[in-house]
Amino acid sequence: MESALNHVRIPPNGVDYRNKIVLAPMVRSGELPSRLLALKYGADLVWGPETVDKSMIGTTKCFNPITSTIDFTRSPSNSSRRIAPPIQKESVIYRLHPTREHGKLIFQIGTASPESAVEAAKLVAENVAGIDVNAGCPKPFSTSGGMGAALLQTPGLLAAILKALVKEIGEVYQIGISVKIRLLETPEKTRSLVKTLCTTGITGLTVHCRTTPMRPRERAIREQLRMIADICKEAGVACLMNGDVKNRDEARKLVQEFNVDGAMIATAAEANPSCFRSETDGGLLPWREVVYEYLKTALEVDNKWGNSKFLLSQLMPGKSQVFKDLASCKNYEKACRALEFDNLYGQAQEVDQRLGISEEQQRHFHEAVKKAKAQNKSAKAAGDHMAKLKPTGPTRNRLSERGVGAILATAV
Repeated sequence: MESALNHVRIPPNGVDYRNKIVLAPMVRSGELPSRLLALKYGADLVWGPETVDKSMIGTTKCFNPITSTIDFTRSPSNSSRRIAPPIQKESVIYRLHPTREHGKLIFQIGTASPESAVEAAKLVAENVAGIDVNAGCPKPFSTSGGMGAALLQTPGLLAAILKALVKEIGEVYQIGISVKIRLLETPEKTRSLVKTLCTTGITGLTVHCRTTPMRPRERAIREQLRMIADICKEAGVACLMNGDVKNRDEARKLVQEFNVDGAMIATAAEANPSCFRSETDGGLLPWREVVYEYLKTALEVDNKWGNSKFLLSQLMPGKSQVFKDLASCKNYEKACRALEFDNLYGQAQEVDQRLGISEEQQRHFHEAVKKAKAQNKSAKAAGDHMAKLKPTGPTRNRLSERGVGAILATAV
């Protein structure tokens, strides 16, 4: 059999997935600051969080000169506009850094339609190194729409989506198309699925070594990895593994043991992205150093405060006092003060101002909400009072019953 090293196709604008230790796609933990930090600490490639095709379709693409990022935005809904600070005019659906992520970012798409997948992928294809279809997420927000792990039960549809992306995105933009799956109920079913997917023209396949019903706390199942890797390599498709990979050194051992091409790191990277450093490079860094780098990076790209607060809580030890202090922080400035990162105060204030979450803006916002509630209460009270003043006697007859209709008819 011809060596996989010789017949794995690598598109001119794509990447070689082999011999790579990468950041897995994760909701919240896959936003831009987390990806940039993973790259800083040695990740070879980074997957963005699953982005649903319909959320991307209709977005406006623009270059943000303040953050040097490319943003895909849309106007907020009327309900969001009423309650959000006035300065937030548009919602950022996806944000990438064209230089710091160049050649290393894989856009993961949530989809259940070949047409919608292609339409959404066209928006971002020229700015990423590959498009990955999520066929493994078990969460209801994905599966309820026929996306994620639900696609494992409709292999014909999944194959159609991949073929459409290969033809209309991969071949046109010269990037790789890949897919991320989970194990099926039996090895036979998994084998059949992998063989089908490898005929679609994809360049990479990642297998999360758990079945759909399994939760992250359950041990990953690796017994089928060799079989999956053999099928992929025979078809010229790179095979990556995901599930319970703790750091770069362990990833390398697993890659060699199971003969796969690479590995993804997920929850371990969420807890400390310096897990991408090998022991020879010093291994894991202290949490406070990582927190500083994360906060600094988040400020550089104007990351949403809610997302940054969540990630900071994952990076800190839960029993520390600063962890408890962070829980009450409502913006970047307060977080920098709680962490005593004095040199970030000024930048934090500027970002808070742009995001509409500075202390002054929040005060004005809450005052406006309080005033609006008072006005609504007064209006309701006035309405109730007027209702009590309505006459309780017999109501007047309708116009038609009083002969007005006949008069108008004769006038015409």
